[in-house]
Amino acid sequence: MTSLPKKAVIAITSAHAPLYPEGQETGLFITEALHPFEVFKKAGFEVDLVSETGTYQPDWLSQQDEWLPEKDQKIWQDHSSEFRSKLDNLNKPSDIHAKDYGVFFASAGHASLIDYPEAKGLQDIALSIYQDGGIVSAVCHGGAIFPKIIDPATGKSIIYGKKVTGFTTQGEEEEGVLDTIKSWDRPTIESSAAKAGATYIAPGGPWDAFAHTDGRIVTGANPASAQVTAEEVVKAFNALT
Repeated sequence: MTSLPKKAVIAITSAHAPLYPEGQETGLFITEALHPFEVFKKAGFEVDLVSETGTYQPDWLSQQDEWLPEKDQKIWQDHSSEFRSKLDNLNKPSDIHAKDYGVFFASAGHASLIDYPEAKGLQDIALSIYQDGGIVSAVCHGGAIFPKIIDPATGKSIIYGKKVTGFTTQGEEEEGVLDTIKSWDRPTIESSAAKAGATYIAPGGPWDAFAHTDGRIVTGANPASAQVTAEEVVKAFNALT
């Protein structure tokens, strides 16, 4: 059993921008933080939430019934629930100490493509946890944070030479948002993983639940993968010696 702290920190995007057909905005995809939060709590972890600026905005699509079932909706709307209360009082990086955590998990939403690549505070937390022997993980677009988490020992991203997954470029095309991402001057997850020297592995289909573990890097493909990715994180954490 690992001697690392049994605490997880979930990163939340601070960004928001119009994405959907009628101008509705992307932001935090709620279940991509909520489902991991629940998995970690059930596994006995303490869980904190942090964003680069201490602020966030929920993604419009992630609040719709199709993506936020009734059970999740109740937690989201209950400001006294632990999850919502921690979102309402979000930490910024200077509020927490990376040494207190054994797990870093980057939740997502398309908005994370905007701020994660330059989110130095979040990247520093992830790197510290990784250097201390902990697990660094991401779901969907959360992998946008990886390229600039540079391991000083190698001068390369911590995903260099690793196999990772994340939201597919095919999925971006199906959603009709590829041009918008290009207008943000941001690469897709597949593209950024390749540039960082990682091997991208696609799920069977863009929306299939799929997670992959490579050492202490755990990644998931899409909103449907948030729970299984967190479960893989717990397994990887428990396997550390």
